[in-house]
Amino acid sequence: MQLIEGVVTRDGKATVRAGGESVQLTAPGADLKAARDAVLASAKDAVRERGEVCRLEITDNGRRHVFAAHPDGSLVPLADPSPADAAELHDVAPAAAAPAPVAPAPAAPAPALIEDVPTGASLLTAAPAVPSSPQLTVPPRPDLRPAPVETPRADHPVEPAVVTAPPADQGPVTRRSLRDTTFLVDDSRHDPAAKGFRGLLTRVGIKQEPSAAELAERDDIAVVSRHWPGTRTIAVVNRKGGSAKTPVVAGLSAVFGRYGGGGVLAWDNNENSGTLPIRTEQEPHGASVLDLLRDEDRLRDGQSHGLIAGYVHHQSADRYDVLWSDQNDFGDHEIQAEEVHRAHAVASRYYRMLVMDSGNTARAANWKAMIELTNQLVIATTTGEDRAELGSRTLQTIAERDEHGARLAENAVVVVSCWKPADMVEAQRIAGLFEPLVRSVIIVPFDNALKAGRIRFDAMHPTTQRAWLAAAAAVGRGL
Repeated sequence: MQLIEGVVTRDGKATVRAGGESVQLTAPGADLKAARDAVLASAKDAVRERGEVCRLEITDNGRRHVFAAHPDGSLVPLADPSPADAAELHDVAPAAAAPAPVAPAPAAPAPALIEDVPTGASLLTAAPAVPSSPQLTVPPRPDLRPAPVETPRADHPVEPAVVTAPPADQGPVTRRSLRDTTFLVDDSRHDPAAKGFRGLLTRVGIKQEPSAAELAERDDIAVVSRHWPGTRTIAVVNRKGGSAKTPVVAGLSAVFGRYGGGGVLAWDNNENSGTLPIRTEQEPHGASVLDLLRDEDRLRDGQSHGLIAGYVHHQSADRYDVLWSDQNDFGDHEIQAEEVHRAHAVASRYYRMLVMDSGNTARAANWKAMIELTNQLVIATTTGEDRAELGSRTLQTIAERDEHGARLAENAVVVVSCWKPADMVEAQRIAGLFEPLVRSVIIVPFDNALKAGRIRFDAMHPTTQRAWLAAAAAVGRGL
């Protein structure tokens, strides 16, 4: 069990030591509560990065507290501190069972010293003994006198150096091999860690290698930041309403727009009035796809990218635009297949990526036309079993439609959104059933920011943001 140590002194100085490195978190004179919070947060980060239970020893104003620190952030006391001691440290999970009685520890001679306190917990390993001061060994003084030079004699001439020719089978250096040769150094090193406890050490001047989780996140960011030649079309589908299609469209568009530098259009391709306009920012002009089709010739011949701004609704923070479906409650026009192709041709002139929301009717002409134009299929579902069942049937419908549909279904990405906080187990069950059928399955945890109101990436929990990044990267790898 690895050891992590934290010290909080009376003057507010907080220090954490892990893996042989020591970091001072607060300077003397800081608030005691802030110092304790800093020690607990830093220690939990260190445990989370190690991915295993660690022994955490905290000395707070001369009083020792010993815990088993778990990667999920919970702390289980291993010693039995007095009530006054326990009240000074908060956010500590109660022990599952009372530890065996132990002999009282001797009083610490100084607040900054951490001593071994024996406990009855079998998983607790003894703290490593402090090694004695090492003996300094002075190397012998080198002999700096020049070595004698042997003068060749006439009867022992010096043999000339022999240059060995390359083997015959290696062949001469050719022009092609010269072109393939580079004198640039292949620098495959990673930037230092920027997150977690390793990132904290880097910020205070102790450079650390990034963790596996941070490297995976960097890889996902590289994928979603990429620009592909031509316009790529992503269709988000499920024949069942309420399957979180609109949040998936908004989440994917935000990730691609933020990391890829814009150029993303979220298109509400609903045969009637869709919900994407309700869940996103709205421009005063109130234009929809019908207005775009009306001015199709003007937009096709336009020389300025700014022309499209009068027909779409910009998401200021998330850096993507929204093309509305017809929001006229008294209208009776349903978008036809030919109109979808025309609108797609106009949008492709102005955007590098189109993320298309869809209605609930796979038989609708605009739905079929969307599938014809799709490069990457995304099945959206929540943890409701009826949503998952209809998502599976939608996938089957597309797969059996034609050769293009079969390729889309085989390469599909499924996004399972948790509808309630306690739905993670059900989400994992649904994901396991989808995994043999598609290329990738991503679970998005429950987040109040996705339940109602405008969908804004900054309002989501960091765990949710990381899930959307993973979902967008999974989509991007199929483009």
